Amino acid sequence: MPAEGNGVVAIATSTGKPVAPIVSKVIHFSGYDWRVRNAASDRGGQPNSYDPSNVWTDKNGYLHLRMEEHDGVWTCAEVSLTRSLGYGSYIFVVQDIGHFGPSAALGLYTNDDFRPDDIRNELDIELSRWGIADNKNAQYVVQPFYIPENVSRFMAPSGVLTHMLRWESGRASFKTVRGSVIGPGTATVSEHIFTSGVPTPAKETAHMGLYSYRHSQSPTKQPVEVVIEKFEFLP
Repeated sequence: MPAEGNGVVAIATSTGKPVAPIVSKVIHFSGYDWRVRNAASDRGGQPNSYDPSNVWTDKNGYLHLRMEEHDGVWTCAEVSLTRSLGYGSYIFVVQDIGHFGPSAALGLYTNDDFRPDDIRNELDIELSRWGIADNKNAQYVVQPFYIPENVSRFMAPSGVLTHMLRWESGRASFKTVRGSVIGPGTATVSEHIFTSGVPTPAKETAHMGLYSYRHSQSPTKQPVEVVIEKFEFLP
């Protein structure tokens, strides 16, 4: 510190207070390590808080994501892979989401969290009614979503569903089937192929996030939980 005089009028010091370190939680699921989100996010149209305790695996190895109130604050859940996979097939086996209220949203997507906002590289499978009770409850998206041809909406029925994104150069193919396997004889719920605006791989990672869409406008009254049985990647 400089001494008083020569333009320095006064000197004051203050002792800083230590803060708790931010501990990064990593969870193992389906043979991969996933980083558990603990920072707020504006995904869903307004800031949502995230609590690592809302994420866990059970004795079957299934992943649980939960939204609930903690100490008066509505908290969400999200995990992201600790490494990038690039082109290939991303497969998610999800248990019944029929209990979702209008504002609940499950995002299964690839995204680079550190890319500039003006460079959109996100591919989404999203399960939500976006605050409208009689809306279709699922969609495939090549961001940005506000371009009509970048979105394909459909109704996801009750029961276990398998959602797949096949990401190739200039092509993103989405498919949803009933049950936990994609193969001959499985009943297709929806499928769509995008060939415009498909991003190229960079440092994106797979994400699975359960959050609330504009929670203050259409609040979820009860805790919401979703179970993801399996994640699989095929080059």
